[in-house]
Amino acid sequence: MEKLSLKEQRLLALFFLGIVFFASPFLTLFNRPTRIFGVPALFIYLFAAWAIFILLVGLIIERKRNKS
Repeated sequence: MEKLSLKEQRLLALFFLGIVFFASPFLTLFNRPTRIFGVPALFIYLFAAWAIFILLVGLIIERKRNKS
């Protein structure tokens, strides 16, 4: 079996972390009637988590590209 590079390992770990963060049991923690600045907490969580994941993927990809 071929050994995964460090970049591939990090992306795979991020994928599994995304599965956990966007799975139903974890989302129910934020599915409350609470509103932050008039926006439901669930929406804020979803958009913030999605933005963080995009940022992390970008950092992982760019870090490897700069070291090449």
